[in-house]
Amino acid sequence: MSIKNLLLVFIGRGENRTQDQFYSQAREHMPPANKIIDVFTIGDIVLAILLFVAIHYWRLNRNTSMTKWPVLGMLPAYIHNISNIHNYLTLILKQNGGTFIFEGPWLTNLGTVFTCDPMNVQHITSTKFANYGKGNHFREIFEILGEGIFRSDSHIWKYNRTLLHSIFKQESFRAFIQKTVEEKVCNGLFMFLDNACKEGIQVDLQDVFQRLTFDNICSIVLGYDPSCLSIDLPIIKCERAFTQSENTLFYRHVKPKFLWKLQNWFQVGQEKEFVENNKILDEMLYSQIKSKRDTQGQKKFDLLNTIMNVVGDEKNPIDDKFLIDDKFLRDTSINLLAAGRDTISSCLSWFFWLVATHPLVEAKILEEIKENLPSREHNWKDLGTKGLGKLIYLHGALCEALRLYPPIPFEHKCALESDVLPSGHRIKSNATVMYSLYAIGRVEEIWGKDCLEFKPERWISQKGGIIHVPSYKFIAFNAGPRSCLGKDISFIEMKIVAAAILSNYHIQVVKDHPIIPSISVVLHMKHGLKVNVKKRSI
Repeated sequence: MSIKNLLLVFIGRGENRTQDQFYSQAREHMPPANKIIDVFTIGDIVLAILLFVAIHYWRLNRNTSMTKWPVLGMLPAYIHNISNIHNYLTLILKQNGGTFIFEGPWLTNLGTVFTCDPMNVQHITSTKFANYGKGNHFREIFEILGEGIFRSDSHIWKYNRTLLHSIFKQESFRAFIQKTVEEKVCNGLFMFLDNACKEGIQVDLQDVFQRLTFDNICSIVLGYDPSCLSIDLPIIKCERAFTQSENTLFYRHVKPKFLWKLQNWFQVGQEKEFVENNKILDEMLYSQIKSKRDTQGQKKFDLLNTIMNVVGDEKNPIDDKFLIDDKFLRDTSINLLAAGRDTISSCLSWFFWLVATHPLVEAKILEEIKENLPSREHNWKDLGTKGLGKLIYLHGALCEALRLYPPIPFEHKCALESDVLPSGHRIKSNATVMYSLYAIGRVEEIWGKDCLEFKPERWISQKGGIIHVPSYKFIAFNAGPRSCLGKDISFIEMKIVAAAILSNYHIQVVKDHPIIPSISVVLHMKHGLKVNVKKRSI
């Protein structure tokens, strides 16, 4: 009997056969017991057993959303859909009522509770905030962040947040950020786009925004402009190292921990590049910190100098347990670089793609900008802080981009103690819980049947103001005590860039250019955003 005939018995057309009929047909094809070894090779028998087990599990799970295999768990389905992972997880979550438990291979660290249930998110981020920290798994993956605000828990996190909040709330600091961004737009972004218009060349707007925001955040935090955004698009080592490090961080999520740890130990593959990129970033950061120490008397206004001028070399008056040394400044800097570069560049990329493909939205934004300029002869810079605050429709369009394409597509926590989510799912101590920001923006119960549509109007009240949506539903800036300190600052920068570009240029996406999310810890576009740029006057 051939393997082919045996398979026909296992998976033949009669899927509704009774068990007795199944075994009856099997016996008809089977030779006498004492002849089996003569008919089959050992390889045939092993293959048949494996196929039988595979088909058995497929039949048991074919009506469920994600098949669980022996030994491998649910990993095969995850890997099979990795190129479309965000939409796939959104579908799985919808099929499972907003929460499901992903079971990884045996003896790995990939078992995770996924959720997009807003009540679960509120529970994790606010109600039981003290029970859900970053955890050891997160800390191991994101070791590059040191003891900065995004990687720390408990008293270290509180100290970081208190210190940064005291700076971010200062009007002088916000004014400094606005001035820095406006200068870079005029002296960097406009020069590049004007040249693109003149030469008639296609532009990868995502790359432009990554360069722009890296220059901006380095200027704001370090007082140092690496000049990534210029006409010739130079390769800047520290900017490239920053980008490449992100890719490694994502694959640390999906690889078994022992594997990437082994690669790191032997310095091979992505882990070798990761270590090299970390060295490049550390060299840049410590060089800037040393420069600050040497020239501290000049009192140049940037975030590092602000911290150093507040506390000097003494123990910080906010909490005398901490010393502001070079390591602390390095960790603070790299966390803020991560917060102020990729999150804003990601949002701007998706925003301009959405606006470029929705001309009515673009027209409304342009009309709003005109109405809020002091006179029609003035340009976008005359909007000022008050004018930017009046751009309600633009604000709604940015919120829509953040809802549909949140820069950080998923967030993970670790339960310190066992717990029960509002959905009824039990969480063991030390279990990983991940909430999908991408999926939350597509929950019909929150956003309605048209949740996949780009509609800035959903954010605007009948009186013309911005509708407030609770942070555990609109979670692009996180929720609870860990909500983003730089939310208002981020909107200022995004509005400046959006108003400046739309007022001066018409952006047209290159025909048939594929737009799909990348597989990364930040929701970039896999193939960039290729556009044609034309000058226009408002």
